[in-house]
Amino acid sequence: MEIQELSNNLKRFCREAGADLVGLAPVERWVAEGAVPEDFLPQAIWTPARTVIVMGMGMPLPIVESTPSVLHMELYKTVNIKLDALAYDTTRYLNRLGHAATFFSRDGYNSLKAFRKWPGAPFGHVMAAKYAGLGNIGLNHCLLTPEFGPRVRFVSVFTDVALPPDSLMVKDLCIKCEACAKCCPKNALRVRDDRLIGDYDKPACLEMAEELTKGRIYPCGICTKVCPIGQDRKLYKQPGIVKKYLREKEALTVDTNDPAYGSWQHLRRYGVKEPR
Repeated sequence: MEIQELSNNLKRFCREAGADLVGLAPVERWVAEGAVPEDFLPQAIWTPARTVIVMGMGMPLPIVESTPSVLHMELYKTVNIKLDALAYDTTRYLNRLGHAATFFSRDGYNSLKAFRKWPGAPFGHVMAAKYAGLGNIGLNHCLLTPEFGPRVRFVSVFTDVALPPDSLMVKDLCIKCEACAKCCPKNALRVRDDRLIGDYDKPACLEMAEELTKGRIYPCGICTKVCPIGQDRKLYKQPGIVKKYLREKEALTVDTNDPAYGSWQHLRRYGVKEPR
């Protein structure tokens, strides 16, 4: 089978198996940009790696908007399970064709205690998705995509086949509206004048994750909720929604039953130990 035919068939397989997004990144891109430490390169993790296949699944906006809620937590877990299954099936697909492959699961850590000790994962899907041409990084340090903004999760498969790479996305998707920084409950993002990507207080973000985990309504996801980028905004027809996001904290402080936020508050109150 010719390489281009393999690439086409592989992408078709991934989409039919459930991937909303699929991109191919040559391992040389990690070295060329030099933004990732050497130990975290795909070829350092698995020496035969020549191409990284990155797959994404979108997170439906109405559920993300309910964060923090049981509904959002269950979506997060469901997408993670489906991504790992997708990566496993893609690995087996390549193996059946006679090509070596392995995959890296969607998170890469088993507890927040582990994350606090070693703040990060052994492999970064955000950079992989960027190098696979699926989007670029915004102020909030998330990978923004044309289709879903940052409301998408990724998984990666390494293969020893040098597949034709997808083009990098050159134009920045982030419009620096600062909604993510303004709405962050821990003020973990700080806007910078000299660059698009903001300063990120990872310990503060982790603190929020720990608080939510205790109440079993993780993750936070507010910076993904409020981002105006993504075609999913058009799908769900929400003109002026960012103004609603920006007013939410103050409005609910005054009145937790504010009717403008009634549906979100309904989803936050039920099925949890300590209703919000």
